[in-house]
Amino acid sequence: MTSSDSQAKRPGLQVAVLVPCYNEERSIERTIADFRDALPGATIYVYDNASTDRTAEVARACGAVVGSEPRRGKGNVLRRMFADVDADLYVMTDGDSTYDAARAPEMIAKLIDEKLDMVVGVRQHEDDAAYRPGHVLGNSMFNGVVSLLFEKQFTDILSGYRVLSRRFVRTFPILSSGFEIETELCIHALHMRVPVGELPVTYSARPEGSVSKLRTLRDGFRILWTIVRLFAEMRPFTFFLTFFGVLLATSLGLGSIVIEEFIRTGLVPRFPTAILATGLALLAFLSLACGFILDNVSRGRHEFKRLRYLAMPPLPGVGQTPQGAQDTSQYPGPPDDAG
Repeated sequence: MTSSDSQAKRPGLQVAVLVPCYNEERSIERTIADFRDALPGATIYVYDNASTDRTAEVARACGAVVGSEPRRGKGNVLRRMFADVDADLYVMTDGDSTYDAARAPEMIAKLIDEKLDMVVGVRQHEDDAAYRPGHVLGNSMFNGVVSLLFEKQFTDILSGYRVLSRRFVRTFPILSSGFEIETELCIHALHMRVPVGELPVTYSARPEGSVSKLRTLRDGFRILWTIVRLFAEMRPFTFFLTFFGVLLATSLGLGSIVIEEFIRTGLVPRFPTAILATGLALLAFLSLACGFILDNVSRGRHEFKRLRYLAMPPLPGVGQTPQGAQDTSQYPGPPDDAG
């Protein structure tokens, strides 16, 4: 089937472009223009995160639907946007004009054709100014940690460019408040075992005068903490089994010294060591018991979230264009000459 044939068979879907912004006065106009050209039938939502510049005014003048979220942090903004905006498909991007808007139709087409719930735009950069070496290293490390803990490889878990289905958005309980939101999105998708995909996209440098809000050390620590927290929450048995193993091994190592001396002399002169070994053994089995209990709790929560997810239709409106809805079937697919 050709690209044009595939497009012709797609229904009209309401697409929302979500652009959380903080002090992006210099880049928001270009971001809106690029996504309007790429997705002419989509509604562009710009939510201002208590900016101190004219971001909201510029966005409103460009024809975007402008909202606000006074609590600072990207996670806080997206939580508000997910609650306020109703659509069939959501294109999540940044307001700094670094992502290639022209790839959005192809990302949407991939989500629809392969029946996915999330497509992540994997950043491909040619300009060193776009992606600092420290951020490349940190991203690789976080990708590796998530792959190790959740048994699935994401190429770029920190990408802010994604296409999300309605049922994914409506069943995703955002807990993060800052830049760790992208990590939470990926881990939630892995835990729920929903179908996801990736697509390489060009990642460009910010326009002159636009400054990144990411603080490498602080936000890097928050991302790492989010990974550990979600691992403990979603896989508590494995998490506490690790503590069980470490504590029990330490207890046996210390206890063996006491036992060996008792066998040899019939005395227990190392009372502090014996007490410590006993205490560590008790903590080890307490950790194991916590793992069993919390694993059952987590399993019940997972089943509930899974049933809630399955209760949502994969793509509302498939097969028909609702009365009064705008037919946007021209943009879910890539251009005919797209390679």
